[in-house]
Amino acid sequence: MTTQELLTWLIPIPPLVAFFLIVLFTARSRALSTLLAVGSMVISAVLGFSVFFIGISTEHLGAHPIESAIDWLSVGAEAIKIGVVVDPLTVIMLFMVPLTATSIFVYSIGYMAADPRYSRFFAFISLFAGAMLTLVVADNLLLLFIGWEIMGLCSYLLIGFWFEKRSAYRAAVKAFLTTRVGDVLMLLGIAYLYSATGTLNFHEVLRNPEMLESLAAPSIYLGGGISTAGLIGLLLFAGTVGKSAQFPLHVWLPDAMEGPTPVSAMIHAATMVSAGVYMVIRMYPLLSIGAEPHEGIFSPPMLAMGLIGAFTALFSATIAVAQNDIKRVLAYSTISQLGYMVAALGIGAYIAAAFHLITHAIFKALLFMGSGSVIHGMEHGEHHAHHEGHHMPEGFNPQDMRFMGGLRKKQPITFWTFLIGGMALSGFPVVTAGFWSKDEIIADALQQTQMGHGLGVFVFVMLVAAAFLTAFYTMRQIGMTFFGKPRSAAAEHATESVWTMTAPLVVLAFFALVTGFVGVHPDFPILGAILSPGESSPFHEFVGGTLLEHPEALPFNPTAVATSVVVALGGLALGWWVYVVRGYKEATQPDPVQGVLGGWLYSILVNKYYFDELYEAIFIKPAEWFAEKVAYLFIDRGIIDGILHGIGRIAIWIGYLFRSFNTEVVDGVGDGIPMGIGEFGAWFREIQTGKIQQYLLMALVSIIVIGAIFWFGG
Repeated sequence: MTTQELLTWLIPIPPLVAFFLIVLFTARSRALSTLLAVGSMVISAVLGFSVFFIGISTEHLGAHPIESAIDWLSVGAEAIKIGVVVDPLTVIMLFMVPLTATSIFVYSIGYMAADPRYSRFFAFISLFAGAMLTLVVADNLLLLFIGWEIMGLCSYLLIGFWFEKRSAYRAAVKAFLTTRVGDVLMLLGIAYLYSATGTLNFHEVLRNPEMLESLAAPSIYLGGGISTAGLIGLLLFAGTVGKSAQFPLHVWLPDAMEGPTPVSAMIHAATMVSAGVYMVIRMYPLLSIGAEPHEGIFSPPMLAMGLIGAFTALFSATIAVAQNDIKRVLAYSTISQLGYMVAALGIGAYIAAAFHLITHAIFKALLFMGSGSVIHGMEHGEHHAHHEGHHMPEGFNPQDMRFMGGLRKKQPITFWTFLIGGMALSGFPVVTAGFWSKDEIIADALQQTQMGHGLGVFVFVMLVAAAFLTAFYTMRQIGMTFFGKPRSAAAEHATESVWTMTAPLVVLAFFALVTGFVGVHPDFPILGAILSPGESSPFHEFVGGTLLEHPEALPFNPTAVATSVVVALGGLALGWWVYVVRGYKEATQPDPVQGVLGGWLYSILVNKYYFDELYEAIFIKPAEWFAEKVAYLFIDRGIIDGILHGIGRIAIWIGYLFRSFNTEVVDGVGDGIPMGIGEFGAWFREIQTGKIQQYLLMALVSIIVIGAIFWFGG
């Protein structure tokens, strides 16, 4: 085993070991738990960055990846192997995941300082990080799925971490059950792939032209109406729909905000939701079999991704416009941005999707931790306000942006870092990473539109509209939170967070600015010649090597750049005018958006198109009715309990019968013999008086009687 292979094997181990050590030994010690959790994550980050630098300095890494595997499970004459792989896609993930996860761990020290279950939190989040790192370095789909499912468990544990709150444990159950729908279908896809190929190893499947060609054959399960690869791809994509919260399985993600803010950052940035898109990117050669995007030919999985991703991007952006909880705005923003990535994959923009996956993870982790810093400051402000005798307004919530305002002066570090993250999310031109990655997706969609491909037109229109709304609701969030005057005593008394919370914000803000420069198009004015001297951007050149055929870079399209700039600046300007210039004066005043949309449409957006109520009526209530009336009362109590109770009654009757037989017959005979002997003994005892004269008289009488018998008998 080479040094590179050994380092890769070791990457996920420290957080996994920290989980067991905290649970078994250090749960009562905050200091030791912190040292184990943060120390293990730092070790994994060092290992991950070491492999990252080895990877970017290795020529032709895509064709000759770093691989190592051992036999794991015997299946007949074969054995499923467990191993690690480092190719260009792994390398970029080994930059993003350790960076964001380590920042979140350090941030958690300050955020969770007052929590009574501090050690438990760090145990769970260590397991979460270890699972994601396992998923990233896995060389086969089964090991990836194991990391995938461990993260599902951790999301359940962490979303419901404050289980005293009814809303928290209900959100945990909702997240777990919703994602199971996609996971079951994904597992079927994994089983189908193994039955069709005999392997789950990524490179044995995805870099084998003969095997990919065999998967293009019609599937035997749907009458040949779809290829084997198409059916497998749809099943695998179903896992992403659940994990990455795409329509219609998007409903769990906003409720996941019930967990601590570091959990939100882990789920929405570094780990869980990113894992869904990462899996699709990883399996993309399989999902795109038979597709020719430049000719308008798309595989069934690509059609599904393009339609669902683009719709989800705009659908979620419209909901975010009307949300007042600072974390829920970001939750719907996450769903929308994941829709961008999925839609990009649907039209063949593989590298653009991977690029946006990395940049989005960084600035969205920054935004979630920034929102946590705001909430932390508001809670401290609420405490101070109560101490000084101020009363909070009715309906006050430290996460409600309507009760904030003016926090840029109270929390300057949080403000500037949040502003950078918000600008990156909005795609502010040139200086933010979000601009470069989002522009790549819009450029690909525009090219499809110019070719007249229907899917490309749909994706382009939906994503441009979503980009405008993203910029608008981001500035709405910034304006309501940081500008104007404080709209509550809590905001008036808010304070800046501790350094363990603000330092990670500064680090991520830096990368939210500079990460995008690795993806600058070579023909972009001025910057292109400086940052991308080759035929394509460094990111495109490096990540493209993951595929069997290196994709060509798109020609520079000024229209795409202009579109990105106009929608970003237009949305930001409109949000600035509505929420900063005109201002949001009082917490009780109607939202300006409500006046534009009207009460009924605004109510629909506030209530998230009533999807929770719809699912309650369609799925939950019927399931509860079926569980109670059919499964419980009819099947369990009526049939199963009826049969069992009937058998029980028969057994009791037979028991009574045997008891009677035992009492009357067995006990009658068994007890009668000794009773008769006892009675005879009692009677016979009466002749034993102990008087010698009586015994002599009886002997004399006996002799006379016996003698008489012999005399007369003779």
